[in-house]
Amino acid sequence: MKNQIKLGRYFGVQVGLHVSWLVIAYLIVMSVAQDFRAHNPDWSPQTVWSTALLTGALFFITIIIHELAHSLVAKAHGIPVKAITLFALGGVSQIEKDSEDARTEFWIGIAGPLTSLAIGGGCLGLAHALGWNSGTPHQAPLALLVWLGYINLGLAFFNLIPGFPLDGGRVLRALIWWATKNGERATRVAARVGHWVAMLFIFIGLYQFFRGAGLNGLWIAFIGWFLNQAAQATSLKSQWDAALKGLKVEDVMTRDFPVVASATDLETFVHDVLLPKGRTYAIVREHERNVGILTAQDVKRVDKTEWSNTPVRQVMRRFDELGTVAAGASAKTAFDIINRNRVGLLAVVSDGHVEGILTIGTILQLLHARMELHEP
Repeated sequence: MKNQIKLGRYFGVQVGLHVSWLVIAYLIVMSVAQDFRAHNPDWSPQTVWSTALLTGALFFITIIIHELAHSLVAKAHGIPVKAITLFALGGVSQIEKDSEDARTEFWIGIAGPLTSLAIGGGCLGLAHALGWNSGTPHQAPLALLVWLGYINLGLAFFNLIPGFPLDGGRVLRALIWWATKNGERATRVAARVGHWVAMLFIFIGLYQFFRGAGLNGLWIAFIGWFLNQAAQATSLKSQWDAALKGLKVEDVMTRDFPVVASATDLETFVHDVLLPKGRTYAIVREHERNVGILTAQDVKRVDKTEWSNTPVRQVMRRFDELGTVAAGASAKTAFDIINRNRVGLLAVVSDGHVEGILTIGTILQLLHARMELHEP
């Protein structure tokens, strides 16, 4: 996700904060402060706000721990995790490839809810040990622990709802996969269930809104809309994966690509390489070696008045930054890499030599044709 604040790297995973989370953090602190004030009218304003701020901060940490649980289980099974991003509806672990079997998928999916259950149970257990029995606690430390306990239990059960991208969607997919021995079918079924779960959220949210629930109803409907978008994206990705199945990179790459010397200025690059044939990219060569890619989008980031003074090498993206792929690799793997590097193309390299270029446009044309003709 773009527009995020980097919070550091933990257990080898970069953690970031999407700007939308700041709005939710504000709402959480305000809501908690209002709740504390309502149940503890004898608390001073300083106690109310300091406890609310600390509660919000600790809840933020528990969300990170929840997502780290997914990431650590994935890494333990040899699946790389690029980053964790916290956003308005919680968090998402950017797991870079799909699980290879149902058992792995199950444990990755269930890890987060189990962690939240453990955190919630631990907070409530500690509160009991410190003297809380039931009802609303009136001591600030106990109120903090009880709130964290219940919210983490709620988070665990909410995430177990069987709809993508919630953890329950992954667990459901794993169970169907285990029963049918068919991962693609499991994904389709789980996405379909996720769609109907999302529709239920939207219906309940709108019903409550028109019954006077106000923003609470709209919030539930918005969550449903988000889940439906994610379910549709999952279903589409499943169709794409099926369409690309069995194809190699060499089957879809183009061997006709322009090459430009790294010392060439951007003005020359645009007018001599891109514009004459409507190109949008070129391979950059330096000292008889192909070292990177330069796209029209890269050029646009440089002020036009500086094009004549800016060599290609200053703007290009090197292969070691973007990654490359072998001609014999699966087209699906290449498609996933292209989606991650967000450049829209990928160099096909063998023994240090560029054999071809694979573009997102070429893949999408192939997918469209295969899906239109219902080809596997």
